[in-house]
Amino acid sequence: MTITAVILALNNEAGIADCLNSLAWADERLVILDTRSNDRTREIAASLGARVEPHPFENFAAQRNYALELAQTDWIYFLDTDERSTPELNAEIVDILTGNSPEVGWWVPRYNYVWGAVIKHGGWYPDYQLRLIKRGFGHYDPEHQVHEIVLLDGSEGYLIHPLIHYNYATVKQFRNKQRQYVAYEADIRFKQGIHPKPWTRASLPLREFVRRYITLQGFRDGWRGFVLAILVAYYYGYVATRLLAQHLANQRQKTGEA
Repeated sequence: MTITAVILALNNEAGIADCLNSLAWADERLVILDTRSNDRTREIAASLGARVEPHPFENFAAQRNYALELAQTDWIYFLDTDERSTPELNAEIVDILTGNSPEVGWWVPRYNYVWGAVIKHGGWYPDYQLRLIKRGFGHYDPEHQVHEIVLLDGSEGYLIHPLIHYNYATVKQFRNKQRQYVAYEADIRFKQGIHPKPWTRASLPLREFVRRYITLQGFRDGWRGFVLAILVAYYYGYVATRLLAQHLANQRQKTGEA
């Protein structure tokens, strides 16, 4: 069995080399480079022997589906530029490829490093990601443009060894990234017909904070767990606000057409 390791990249010159080096065992390393990229990501990736394919960014699901179209190996393994595949995980994947398992997709646990420490509670671990896909047996749901969902045509399994995710170095970085996701998340919920009430902008963040910090024991991660619970709660508040605005705009449009 052969495998292509796929990385989505945009201005990632600082981390692309370490990411690619953790995938040196793969038969092919394919970098799907957002055409907006203007740093040395392409040159560094190419110098390390990776195949670099520029592609205009529409959304994350579209980028991953494009990679699935290009890959010609038996399996595809997705990694982000801020992630590293450990030797233990690599060996486990090789065992999967050389075995006779019926699964066509595999979930990988993930250690999230946030502000210099691994976060093990509050929903941050095991943080399973479906990253290993048998070619021809899965694709990404185009309706989920962020926090992508894989649609599999077959059974799935769970790996034991985690990949490493160097997630956020600062609070500012966390907030900037979440702001990018708000529009996508709100659009997904709008298309699903989810219609929040006006008070949802306050109740949803409160419920999310309680879930993260109390129910999922985020308090066990100290100050990091507390701050993360607050920031994620704010994120869902922004999503609810944008979603409510979309519904109000839609109603005004329908009223005007009538």
